[in-house]
Amino acid sequence: MTTVHANDVTLGIESFGDDDGPLVLLVGGTTMLSWPDALCRRLAAGGRRVVRYDLRDSGESTTTDPSAPAYTLRDLAADAAALADVLGGGPAHLAGIGVGGMVAQVAVLDHPGAFSALTLVGTRPVAPGPADDDLPEHDQVTMSCLFARPKPDWADREAVAEFAADGAEILGDDPVAARATAARVWDRTPGTTPPVQMANQTGMVFARLDCAPRWRERLPGIEVPTLVVHGRHDRFFPVGNGEAIAREIPGARLLVIEEAATAIPRTAVGEITEAMLDLG
Repeated sequence: MTTVHANDVTLGIESFGDDDGPLVLLVGGTTMLSWPDALCRRLAAGGRRVVRYDLRDSGESTTTDPSAPAYTLRDLAADAAALADVLGGGPAHLAGIGVGGMVAQVAVLDHPGAFSALTLVGTRPVAPGPADDDLPEHDQVTMSCLFARPKPDWADREAVAEFAADGAEILGDDPVAARATAARVWDRTPGTTPPVQMANQTGMVFARLDCAPRWRERLPGIEVPTLVVHGRHDRFFPVGNGEAIAREIPGARLLVIEEAATAIPRTAVGEITEAMLDLG
């Protein structure tokens, strides 16, 4: 892991594979660890140069005040394009997961020359907040259970890891994997102040981000090959969101992972990797 300077900010990155291979750029959702190690390694074994990175206010990237971000979704999209340029090697295959998928959609729309392909995992075509009438909202029972829990002591590594494991069980994800990832995220977080730790663990900075203007109506203008991956049992962004994206991007392929919820499960890494490699 290291850092690079792009678009006047510092971005934490981790690289896999041959530096001469075609670039696959993985947008964190919000930290790079949203992308499983196994998927990164398998993409690299397929001849790709894989770089996963932290969004601003997470991991090793520029962190200022997660409670009041002084940047927009379009700034984060510009970060992706600038990072692809700094890393070199021609247009990149851009992939975003969760809120990182929102960044990726806007990045390809705003900076089409920077990217050769697009993968969107577990995301939706509108900003945080109320969804469009034709899109399924967060499962309300699930959300009530998530937000009814007392917050952990964000300065306590074990308490934070246990909080993440409990949340994964509510979402239908693997609690063991979630606990391990949360501990790694905690270890990488610059400082233990509660707002910074919470931003790294929950991505709540996105709820305070300016995501205007809307981009859903622009999706038919995406011209690069696109893969949309969604868990059948995703309760946070139900699968209808992925189905809508795939309908609205010309020629997009929809891959529904039957055993998946919100996170990428270990059992789906091979299938997703092969679909991404087929895309380019």
